[in-house]
Amino acid sequence: MELAELGLAIALFLFSHSLTNRPGFRRRAEARLGGKLGFILAYSVLSLALLAWIVAAYRAAPVVLLWEQAAWMRWVPPVAMLPGCVLLAGGMVSANPFSIGPGGKGFDPARPGLLRLTRHPVLWGLALWAAAHIVPNGDVGALMVFLPLLGLALVGPRILDAKRRAGLGWSEWARLAALTGRPRWAMITEMGVWRLLAGPALWAILVAGHEMVIGASPLP
Repeated sequence: MELAELGLAIALFLFSHSLTNRPGFRRRAEARLGGKLGFILAYSVLSLALLAWIVAAYRAAPVVLLWEQAAWMRWVPPVAMLPGCVLLAGGMVSANPFSIGPGGKGFDPARPGLLRLTRHPVLWGLALWAAAHIVPNGDVGALMVFLPLLGLALVGPRILDAKRRAGLGWSEWARLAALTGRPRWAMITEMGVWRLLAGPALWAILVAGHEMVIGASPLP
């Protein structure tokens, strides 16, 4: 029963996420909720509630092991999550006309910052997070949580690229996209100190709160 509840919580989370990609639904929701800000706040509350349900259902689910955890596997999440957190935190505070984040307002094509590395830093950060947690967690419940998220994070860039091309027009999208995916040392100075420090800060917060929320230490 507990695994069924976990599956239901995950399915509802993914379904709620898919609704935001439907322009008709989003327009109607924004009209009912007082505009874009109201929609974002309502969706954020819903997402947090569903995530809390997923965590609670996962902790209550029976452990059905598919592979045993080796000692080296425990190193994978904390090591992989450091660059993952740099992508996640940096992506959420960097202007981005291509992908998940605060939007394209303020984006400077001459100083793309983290976007020199990838147009989709948040999604690749989520992909690292999901993949790293699969390695040491060889139980059915963990795979139910992390495999769908990994799949979404890997498919998401293609879907978003197609949407942005349609919205910006091919020539404008190609012009902006040509500035991304080409890492250079300039990326570090363009990001600025506070964006660079946001990643390690997020990593430290996640490590500190992991045992309290999940019930297990993330450190080897």
